[in-house]
Amino acid sequence: MKLDVLAFAAHPDDCELSCSGTLAKLKSQGKKIGIVDLTRGELGTRGTVEIRNQEAEASSKILKLDARENLDMRDGFIEISEANKLKVVQMLRKYKPTIVFANAIVDRHTDHGRAAELIEQSIFISGLVNVKTTLNGKEQESWRPK
Repeated sequence: MKLDVLAFAAHPDDCELSCSGTLAKLKSQGKKIGIVDLTRGELGTRGTVEIRNQEAEASSKILKLDARENLDMRDGFIEISEANKLKVVQMLRKYKPTIVFANAIVDRHTDHGRAAELIEQSIFISGLVNVKTTLNGKEQESWRPK
């Protein structure tokens, strides 16, 4: 499924806190929108993974998301690694978004800055034809958002 906008977030609730108004506006304009959370937010001081999952599900319905996924990276320890770049590339190639949102580059939460850098690097790599990824046993085509 092709999305117009794909928002990546270090934690479930980051998109809701930072760009849900924009996503809702774009949805009201007929755009296809989605969110990919990098972690489950398991280190959060208020709530549990189960609560975060429930909140993400409820938010997805309210925002009328066309897709939402979680890449199960480790909360508090997001790494800019080859493995994590390839996870992001797989999502970019799966949804082929025109526009990508990410966390702020500079933020007091270290996951946010690392997530932003991870997304930025992955966007470039996603457009390289010699970087191979598969989804459901099929090789994905290269894709770079505008």
